[in-house]
Amino acid sequence: MKTLVGKFLENESSSGIILIFVTIIALIFSNSFLSPFYTEFLHTKIELKVGTILEISKPLILWVNDGLMAIFFLMIGLEIKRELILGHLSSFSNITLPLIGALGGMIAPALIFFILNINDNFALRGWAIPTATDIAFALGILSLLGKRVPTSLKIFLMALAIFDDLGAILIIAFFYTAELSLSSLILATICILILFIFNRLKISYLSLYMLVGFILWICVLKTGVHATLTGIILAFTIPLSLINEKRKHISPVRTLEHYIHSWVAFFILPLFAFVNAGIDLRNISLAQIDNNVFLGIFFGLFIGKQIGVFLFVFISVKLKFTKLPTGVNWIQFYGVTILTGVGFTMSLFINSLAYEDSNIFFYTDKLAILLASLISAVIGYFILLKVSNKKSI
Repeated sequence: MKTLVGKFLENESSSGIILIFVTIIALIFSNSFLSPFYTEFLHTKIELKVGTILEISKPLILWVNDGLMAIFFLMIGLEIKRELILGHLSSFSNITLPLIGALGGMIAPALIFFILNINDNFALRGWAIPTATDIAFALGILSLLGKRVPTSLKIFLMALAIFDDLGAILIIAFFYTAELSLSSLILATICILILFIFNRLKISYLSLYMLVGFILWICVLKTGVHATLTGIILAFTIPLSLINEKRKHISPVRTLEHYIHSWVAFFILPLFAFVNAGIDLRNISLAQIDNNVFLGIFFGLFIGKQIGVFLFVFISVKLKFTKLPTGVNWIQFYGVTILTGVGFTMSLFINSLAYEDSNIFFYTDKLAILLASLISAVIGYFILLKVSNKKSI
């Protein structure tokens, strides 16, 4: 019988492999005779209208980025809450190593990007793009190695990516928020209070949480704060463990996580990749690639992530503040630090917030994300393939 972590790793790995294929399909669509159809698909208008009370009209790409990705963040929030309370991040010893690695993996890439773009205020909006790790993509690559890689190393990568996601959430909240609407903010606050009351009253009906969560999403969308943060707020108000009227222990968090995980892994993230990774490479020249935004993202992800994670962890281990995962040597660990440079989904998401899908950099910003993620995946995979035993456990 598979453990919860085993199932999680399996689902994330499968999703990561699907993301690779969907990205290739998006690139084929955007660089062939299908390009006009692809562009029209992205900008298909979809409206949500309730009489004269509510009207939301957005192109499909924004419904995916602002709407469906809120469900992705809901899943991330549920995973973070569960891991912090009961899982692999519930003890100080387990939380320390991936937390230190994640801090290094965010600081070094941001610093590289900042140094390269210090004289361009608009370009600097993208400083957070190379700070993220795509958990599904990275674990998908790691899964190709099977039992050659110790499970403890997979758990470390999973935990580090979770902290990366948490860091990305804080970055989005503090640095990518537009001018606030006071009335919408008040309504959003009321929704949050209702969710908090549900939690304190130990209400287990997920439909009530989801209904208030949907209203909260609309309010947050109108406030100017990015709507995807609704998912995190909703996740932290859902009870982890309750005793129902039949005196049985139930877990609304685990139940909801079970319901939405497959939808996120096999529909939402692939759709997000399809609408965001379709870069038209036909008109990109070497001269256009030679810009500091491209270089900042590329070197931030490929060089900054591995240096930051490895250096921070190496220092903490040498100072005996932490220790490497069980059964892992430094070369194996270095291979995994390279895989943290697979930014992809989260990097594309932050990129869409930073530059609002403008074409000012001729899509070389997205190209840098794809290239850095691809190179990190390939090099990390072959290093781990070379140095790992055939049957690690």
